[in-house]
Amino acid sequence: MPASDWKAIYDVLALSPCACKMMAAPMQSQACSSFRRSGGRAQLRGTRTTGRAVLTTSSGVTGLDRALAEGSVLKCVYIVEEDQADSYSRLLLQYFLAEGVVCGHQLYLASARDHPDDIIQDLPCPILDDNVTPNLSETHPPADTQSPDTMKIAWRYQNLPKVQTELGSSSRFGHYYDLSKRMDPQMLQATQFHTFYLPEETATEKQSSSLGPYAGLLQSIQTVIRNEGFDGSGSQGKVRNVLRLGLHSLGSALWGDDVCLSDTPTHSHALTTFLYALRALLRSSLSVAVVTVPAHLIQSKAVLGRMVKLSDAVVALESFSSSERETSALYREYHGLLHIRQVPHLNCLVCEVPDTKDLAFKLRRKQFSIEVRLHLHQKHWTHHCNTNLRVNISKSIQGL
Repeated sequence: MPASDWKAIYDVLALSPCACKMMAAPMQSQACSSFRRSGGRAQLRGTRTTGRAVLTTSSGVTGLDRALAEGSVLKCVYIVEEDQADSYSRLLLQYFLAEGVVCGHQLYLASARDHPDDIIQDLPCPILDDNVTPNLSETHPPADTQSPDTMKIAWRYQNLPKVQTELGSSSRFGHYYDLSKRMDPQMLQATQFHTFYLPEETATEKQSSSLGPYAGLLQSIQTVIRNEGFDGSGSQGKVRNVLRLGLHSLGSALWGDDVCLSDTPTHSHALTTFLYALRALLRSSLSVAVVTVPAHLIQSKAVLGRMVKLSDAVVALESFSSSERETSALYREYHGLLHIRQVPHLNCLVCEVPDTKDLAFKLRRKQFSIEVRLHLHQKHWTHHCNTNLRVNISKSIQGL
């Protein structure tokens, strides 16, 4: 080491305690002056902060929030692959919008088939009693009062502890809704809505070659985010709020897209380009989007693969209606399966894996619930089939 470096080190070590205090005093005063008590900004209504320092809000379905581990993360795009009848996916979209009404968020709804006003009028009625967790299913007698004759499973499972199949969280997040009632019109009037109905939009503007039929939709969303201050511009004097975007059945032929009609569509990159631009727009705003897509009608698997990569989370609904599983004993308690294809991974390198992917949903008269599809029925059914098989084999041997 050169002599000059040794001299510099010696000069530092040879400093007197008084000199050290004189040097440390400005630093301490500067650190104390820059200290701020961590009061922070007020928490946005209807949101919570996770351990990864991301804001989340409820999707309206507590089981779906639990399945996604954190609920709906702000600044993210969620894709819901529709069932064939578009009944359960439309219901999930209505739950998402109804949660926004209860939380006081602003809503943006776009559709090409049903008028947005009709979808809004059909929103379910919330149950605003926060002290009681409603049991909207049919009433059953307690387990202790049931006779042993009502036990339908094998005897070895009789003494096992009860397992809660419905997905829920220990901490309350989100609200419950009654599907048998419609939301109060006064609550709807107190909510600020932004709608986009494709048949009513003027087609005078030239469509972009990359966005195709979705150019006007993207421009409308960008205008709402900028004018309402969700991107942080001009937010002085305004109360910070969340924008929920619901985009219904993108990719269908009613939007002017042909990805569902041909393997080589003319606008093959229109939908994926729109999703790419939408995600970039949401990254810099307090917004969250739920996009329903008729994935079972899209002919090209390459388009589906790009859609998954350009979104933050993907949930698929598989209905049992008009299928063999509708009459199967394994699925008699449910109306369909829920597939978690992708979960958000903001502020982390690896996304959080859900506790289980074996999920199913059922629609009761007043409630839509997502539950863990236990393997108990499958084991019992396998045991029953094996027993019948052994009996048939023994009869065949005796006949010989």
